[in-house]
Amino acid sequence: MSKQERSPTKPTEEHPPEIGNPVGYFELILGNRNFRCLWAGQVVSLLGDWFNLIASAILIADLTGSGLALGFLFTIRMVAPFVIAPIAGICADRYNRKHLLIITDVARAIIVFGFLFVQDESHVWLLYALTTLLFAVSGFFSPARSAILPDITTSRELGTANALGAATWSVMLAVGAMIGGLTTGFFGSQTAFIVDGLTFFVSAAFLLPIKLPGPPSAVPGTPTRAKLSALRYMFQHPDILFIAMHKAAIALLLSSGFQIVQIEIANSYFVIGVGGAISLGYMYGVNGVGSGIGPILARYWTGDRDKLLRISISLGYLIGALGVVITAPLYNLTTVLIGGFVRSIGGGIVWVFSTQLLLQNAPNEIRGRIFGTEFALFTLMGSIATAIVGALLDQFQIRTILWGMVALPLIPTVFWSLWQVRYNRRQSK
Repeated sequence: MSKQERSPTKPTEEHPPEIGNPVGYFELILGNRNFRCLWAGQVVSLLGDWFNLIASAILIADLTGSGLALGFLFTIRMVAPFVIAPIAGICADRYNRKHLLIITDVARAIIVFGFLFVQDESHVWLLYALTTLLFAVSGFFSPARSAILPDITTSRELGTANALGAATWSVMLAVGAMIGGLTTGFFGSQTAFIVDGLTFFVSAAFLLPIKLPGPPSAVPGTPTRAKLSALRYMFQHPDILFIAMHKAAIALLLSSGFQIVQIEIANSYFVIGVGGAISLGYMYGVNGVGSGIGPILARYWTGDRDKLLRISISLGYLIGALGVVITAPLYNLTTVLIGGFVRSIGGGIVWVFSTQLLLQNAPNEIRGRIFGTEFALFTLMGSIATAIVGALLDQFQIRTILWGMVALPLIPTVFWSLWQVRYNRRQSK
């Protein structure tokens, strides 16, 4: 009998799961071969991802000199996976999740090498087209990777695996962005694109040894729920809906627009390296460190306990707003880095803990579609934020935009807190 057949149906928000003492990070890596392979592939792949981001951003800024063009690049990076995400969620529920991950890695490697043909301003259309294709394919990767975690971990390992995966994303953001910034600044964008393409091939090789149970559609005893669309299920279970909206809130109100602003800060205020590539690498680097440290430290307090995870999400939004306050005056590069660090601590807490709540509460047979819908909402809101901020950069000063962003994280804080009051009342009945 497969692991998925042995496991009972995941509880919904009406019955939060009881989680035992979580395993340690090193214990998980050493003791779980499947997760170790997934994690190793993630390390290598993410390194290349941040090379690509820095190289693409600097290249488009150099070729066009337009904030709107830069915003459009980031909008494409969000819109493409948004269109694909609903289909990707279905695929993650119907097909072998390991195979989906490998196929997307190989496809992305081939696409990335196409960026080498972008040489001058007349090729900007090609950069946009390749970015669209790259992130459309990536739209299949994220839901499958999120959905696969409970397949390869036990209940005691799940929270640790989620936190470690998020911390790895953050560490590789710090390392990859800084190295990518240095590489782009000293050797140019072409070298960064080559490194990015190679990392996808290495990642696919790491994923090959993973062994999974049967396909998720083989879970017996739950045909009705399996037929539900993700949105219909989420509206029937509003707590799942509210949890799944957190990443969209982060993208719209805290992170995506801020990324565009950071590029302009590096390119116009504190320029180190070609087009500010090195200073931008520093900014992304501290963002990665903050988003990695925040959830790890907070988890010493919360563990995988449902109530504390929920409280920490509200605190995360407030910490994120504080980071924007520190950044907004643009006193010097040091305060900008500190502000980005604090902002990313808050965003990291919201991101990781909302994912953990979904992993603990979303049923397996529809998990891929829920994560696909969550990813679609995230990318849609991110594309809106980048388009708006990109346009605003051509009309207003950066300081004005940043001060306008300070109050935005308070909006989801209020709505989430109000929902928690109602949720707690339902739980006490």
